[in-house]
Amino acid sequence: MFQRSSGILMPITALPSLYGIGTLGKEAYEFIDFLNRGGQSYWQILPLGPTAFGDSPYQSFSSFAGNPYLLDLDLLRKEDLLKKEEFQEIDFGRNRERVDYQKIFLNKIPLFKKAFQRGKAIYSREIKQFVEENSYWVKDYALYMTLKFQYELKPWKDWPKDIAKRNPRVVKYLEKELKEEIDYWIFLQYIFLKQWGDIKKYASEKDIKIIGDIPIYVAEDSVDTWINPEIFLLDDDNLPLKVAGCPPDAFSSTGQLWGNPLYRWDVLEKSNFHWWINRIKRHFFLYDVLRIDHFRGFESYWAIPYGEKTAQRGQWQKGPDLKLFHAIEQSLGQVKIIAEDLGDLSPEVIEMRESLGYPGMKVLQFAFDGNQQNPYLPHHYDKNSVVYTGTHDNDTIIGWLEKGTPKEIKMAKKYLNLNNQERYHWDFIRGAWSSVADLAIAPMQDFLGLDSGGRMNIPSTTQGNWQWRAKKEDLGPELAESIRKLTRLYGR
Repeated sequence: MFQRSSGILMPITALPSLYGIGTLGKEAYEFIDFLNRGGQSYWQILPLGPTAFGDSPYQSFSSFAGNPYLLDLDLLRKEDLLKKEEFQEIDFGRNRERVDYQKIFLNKIPLFKKAFQRGKAIYSREIKQFVEENSYWVKDYALYMTLKFQYELKPWKDWPKDIAKRNPRVVKYLEKELKEEIDYWIFLQYIFLKQWGDIKKYASEKDIKIIGDIPIYVAEDSVDTWINPEIFLLDDDNLPLKVAGCPPDAFSSTGQLWGNPLYRWDVLEKSNFHWWINRIKRHFFLYDVLRIDHFRGFESYWAIPYGEKTAQRGQWQKGPDLKLFHAIEQSLGQVKIIAEDLGDLSPEVIEMRESLGYPGMKVLQFAFDGNQQNPYLPHHYDKNSVVYTGTHDNDTIIGWLEKGTPKEIKMAKKYLNLNNQERYHWDFIRGAWSSVADLAIAPMQDFLGLDSGGRMNIPSTTQGNWQWRAKKEDLGPELAESIRKLTRLYGR
């Protein structure tokens, strides 16, 4: 699937910006230039959906929509949809290294109403075409978001019953009564796709492919569950019967309780997985390669009774296995998918991935437990795999070296020949880049040698995550040249 190559994991939100959060503007183009100068072939990002509870990109209001937080204000100004004086003095967050999501929500979203009033007539023809091409999701999403704000951001299950149950007569009335607000949310999605499309085109011109990320599950409070309750394991009151997570593992001794509703795979199969095929098709419109999070959940998944405080009392349930992916390939042809196959893997999961030919993931931080048969040790890799120094769920290399057990650190130092403390992160990256894995990726924080302050997420926690941001001066030509030299040395 991949020629020998490498890339960098860098969330859009973490790009430098004057306005509190990374956007689809100038800094995104400059990061593509940085990747190009650094000899990289791939830019991996996190999910782009509108974030819900805890600001996690893995808990989104929609599986199909883009996050309005990422819209670039300067691009809107260049199109005369905003005026500089309308946003240049607004406080979007003063800390250049952290995203303040509350300030983004309170101070950025209202600006878009002004852009909408100025732009709805200018782009009326383009928006009409956009709606026609995206009719299978965008109108439902726009109505959902309109109602979300009408009902003070309450979950849809707490809306009036006839709306929560989508009474056809009531829905038709709301679509007419709330048309202006619905058109506003459609407008934001049109602008998102416009800005993202330009970035993707520019990346292609620079020979940079974008690796997107798709969560296996959707948020309980999402347009997906509101519109399609029949494909989720919900009761008559729209509450989940069981929820998603994973058993105790390297990340958490009590497992991970994600809380997402589970799928009724039998119902999905009767439609030949129509909803999933639309979802995958949408993502391949946005990205060149797709990483599917929690891939093992398609073979069997951890089902936790609703209301449990931890994930410990779950049970394994059988998933759709190959049937889903055969339906996807039958509809879309051969697709470039990276299987996030971390965690407790059964022989059946490995067999499923290998039969599909998808590369699995290797995380270097998991390699040094002293077990010589550990599959994350580079000398056990096969070519058809993607090696990461760490993922968005891991500590940074420096943070890991500061907090790991003495046994782990001793083995890592011996195996990777870590001699110079100031270059520990580079030697760790060298361990990934020198491996036989076809694709090697490291988070931007590891290239910068950041400690745990640069960590993106701590699994099983809901506060203080997804906030890290790079500073503009971090991404200079000297760092790009160092990355290029390492990449050339190992033939990537």
